[in-house]
Amino acid sequence: MRMLLIHSDYLEYEVKDRAIRNPEPIGDEERKGRLDEVLAVFVSVEKVDEGGQEEVVEKALAEIKDVAGRVGTKKVFVYPFAHLSSELAEPGTALEILRMIEKRLREEGFEVKRAPFGYYKAFKLSCKGHPLAELSRTIVPEGKVNVEERNVALEKEEELKSYWYVLTPEGELVEVEKFDFTGHENLRKFANYEINKNRAADKEPPHVRIMLEHELADYEPGSDPGNLRYYPKGRLIKGLLEQYVTEKVIEYGAMEVETPIMYDFEHPALEKYLNRFPARQYVVKSGDKKFFLRFAACFGQFLIKKDATISYRNLPLRMYELTRYSFRREKRGELSGLRRLRAFTMPDMHTVAGDLRQAMDEFKKQYRLSMEVLKGVGLTPEDYEVAIRFTRDFWEAHRDFIVELARIINKPVLVEMWDQRFFYFILKFEFNFVDNLDKAAALSTVQIDVENAERFGITYYDEEGKERYPLILHCSPSGAIERVMYAMLEKQARLQAKGVKPAFPLWLSPIQARVIPVDEGVLDYALYVAGKLEGAGIRVDVDDTGDRLGKKIRKAEKEWIPYIIVVGGREKEGNTITVRKRSGENREMQLEDLIREIKGQTEGFPYRPRPLPLLLSRRPKFRG
Repeated sequence: MRMLLIHSDYLEYEVKDRAIRNPEPIGDEERKGRLDEVLAVFVSVEKVDEGGQEEVVEKALAEIKDVAGRVGTKKVFVYPFAHLSSELAEPGTALEILRMIEKRLREEGFEVKRAPFGYYKAFKLSCKGHPLAELSRTIVPEGKVNVEERNVALEKEEELKSYWYVLTPEGELVEVEKFDFTGHENLRKFANYEINKNRAADKEPPHVRIMLEHELADYEPGSDPGNLRYYPKGRLIKGLLEQYVTEKVIEYGAMEVETPIMYDFEHPALEKYLNRFPARQYVVKSGDKKFFLRFAACFGQFLIKKDATISYRNLPLRMYELTRYSFRREKRGELSGLRRLRAFTMPDMHTVAGDLRQAMDEFKKQYRLSMEVLKGVGLTPEDYEVAIRFTRDFWEAHRDFIVELARIINKPVLVEMWDQRFFYFILKFEFNFVDNLDKAAALSTVQIDVENAERFGITYYDEEGKERYPLILHCSPSGAIERVMYAMLEKQARLQAKGVKPAFPLWLSPIQARVIPVDEGVLDYALYVAGKLEGAGIRVDVDDTGDRLGKKIRKAEKEWIPYIIVVGGREKEGNTITVRKRSGENREMQLEDLIREIKGQTEGFPYRPRPLPLLLSRRPKFRG
């Protein structure tokens, strides 16, 4: 809390208009007010005061009594004044604290007046001007100095007791410390990471080196940490992934929408959701109003559903948005390349289900959808570990359903179980990638939400025409797009360490084929070959630099080019090409055969044109 205390000849006010959506109710007699010979106390109640109301009030009371005694007055005017702080408490808490201060001052024998809360007011003040007439005070509850990092939901989450098990495809539930992890080393690493909850990155993961060497993405010193810049090749990969996931979700049956990235802190439903959901928000101000940047597409999609008329015939109703961007103000020590960011791209689908049976059926389908999506980017169940989270009573009621999830993935999964539900969901799974530093990051996830339909007023009409609250499934079939890039690069770094040539999936490779003329005399034929490939929808470039042939080939290898096409006089004369495949094969072939081969491997995936100039000599270098 921040207070400005001014010993005044008088303070008077007049209400002009509402400043927030739901201001304090007042009568006509409260629209104006005045006190003479008064200590005016301008108060900003801050976020850090939430949860410590009684302590804050007692400290404020002590300060006000001290100053009032020193200036010799028994009159106090308590005046809400939001402009002393940029980290304001939610309106309900602020009003509660102001009322408590007013009440306690009266109990101490003061004549008290309080200006109404939540209004624009005109006021006049006459400061007495002596040495004690203008004072300021800052009050902080014990142990809550750092406003930025405080989050009540996170504190409660940390206190939640978790019971950890490993569930086998055969249905055996084993306490994690008793499970034999032989042959499941990655699962052991994942379990250790989850149980110990050490999220901080103490070392740079290998994918960062790759993303920088390949000029995919880079840190942006001109922005907040955790906000990256993407160079042309990185933007191509990111854009193709965005397009791929979106197409898969729409094919699954979702309706695509677009919603704002910024929401009103004082919207009743959103305010309750923020207090319940453990996230760190970015806060922005527009005029005197405070907004937060979304950390998911929940808010916008929930508000659309609230205003929609939904019948049981519409269910399951699937809605989707690719959020570019979502924002979460992660701790700086947790930021790590593409793994953990403050601005990220989240494919977010929300499904309205009429009952638990329908919700569980959708949950299983979306579980399979997530496996399919990750397979398309080159990540198989061998590359990620599964976590399933639920309460003990859910396990007892639906044991067979959960065992089937382990059976579908066909390997042991990590289980987190709670005695009682704290979160908004009753069931959740994640596919988690464990990287080369033994850190884990969630990719795909689905959750069955049992709270937010009622919180946001989302209803549907059943077969009898009765209005009912549905269940809502939250699904990101891939996880954040940046996380997918991170997992892909970390997997290739792991393969590289084992002596395997790293590679992008062919449909994601920024350049799928490079034509290398052996000398300038065959540059025209190299351009002809490139033109044919480009016309067939293949990303191709031409190394027209003056480097020797060996260096050109090494350069293409370093860039993970899948197909290196060498053309010389023999190839030009015979209208053929010599192809060096990244897999190691090297042979002369017809151009049409190569086109057929590449198209066969990329069929069914989205396509974007080459992101850089055709000729290597025309390209800038983005990193020194």
